[in-house]
Amino acid sequence: MSELRWNPLLGEWVVTATHRQDRTFHPPPDYCPLCPTRPGKMETEIPFPDFEIAVFENKFPSFQRHPPRPAVRGTKLTPVRPARGACEVVVYSPRHDTTLAQEPVAKIERLIRVWRDRYQELSRRPEIQYVLIFENKGEVIGVTLSHPHGQIYAFDYIPPIPARELQQMRGHWSSHHACLLCAQLASERRQGRRVVYENAACTAVIPFYARYPYETHLLPRRHLGSLLELTDHEIQLWAQALQRVLTGFDRLFNFSFPYMMLLHQSPCDGRSHPYFHFHIEFLPPYRSATRLKYLAGCESGAGTFINDTLAEEKAAELRQAIGSAGA
Repeated sequence: MSELRWNPLLGEWVVTATHRQDRTFHPPPDYCPLCPTRPGKMETEIPFPDFEIAVFENKFPSFQRHPPRPAVRGTKLTPVRPARGACEVVVYSPRHDTTLAQEPVAKIERLIRVWRDRYQELSRRPEIQYVLIFENKGEVIGVTLSHPHGQIYAFDYIPPIPARELQQMRGHWSSHHACLLCAQLASERRQGRRVVYENAACTAVIPFYARYPYETHLLPRRHLGSLLELTDHEIQLWAQALQRVLTGFDRLFNFSFPYMMLLHQSPCDGRSHPYFHFHIEFLPPYRSATRLKYLAGCESGAGTFINDTLAEEKAAELRQAIGSAGA
């Protein structure tokens, strides 16, 4: 069962997907459903002995093209409707023992092209209004399959966080006739203290308003709304930037760094959003080599983040780690 239930207190939808309770939970490597199917072995979700990058529908989706009818009837105060959309899995490699940070730049470049293709394809569906490409990496994030992979969720509405970004960007555009993130990026580059990596196509920063100690945003140097607007050369440079940032994360504390990676792209709701600026956010949970950043009472109850560190100091650490990764 998968349905949307309206939260009138926050004015947002909550997904109820009870079938996800049965999804695969930390299987041993020889039973991994994301590994390629080997001759004479149990068939996995990828029925081939080898592949470059695999994309397929999630076996336990939160959203479905043809969702079942809701289990309960809604009311005027608390409407209920089917959870319509799509959930896809993107498997980065046939190897079980690697991570995106360990992949060559050429492989990451192919992954960006896959992301772009899936964003374009899902955006064409008339019911889809927003496509979120993301990766949850690490057991502390809640990942139940350690094989390197990401996911794509396609919504038939614009989720709360992208909606708030749109509202802020639209307001700045209306008031200043300029892009909010272009202005923020110019400020970060001018100050330089929080920039951790840069090339001709994009800039990585721990932003002034970072919520997590090592929260990193990767922004295009020119104004664009989605992956569809990247040139071939820019895709190459973005692949280089992604590898450098991810390798820098791993070098911070000399272990494979967990994170949430979120691609924020323009909605596909049929409207024009010239003010939206594409960016990738990395939200890593570690605040030191042995301590995690938990979302506790103030964050979860009030929606206000408390960062125990200075963005400028954490940027210096990450900048050094990225520099050594490229040495």
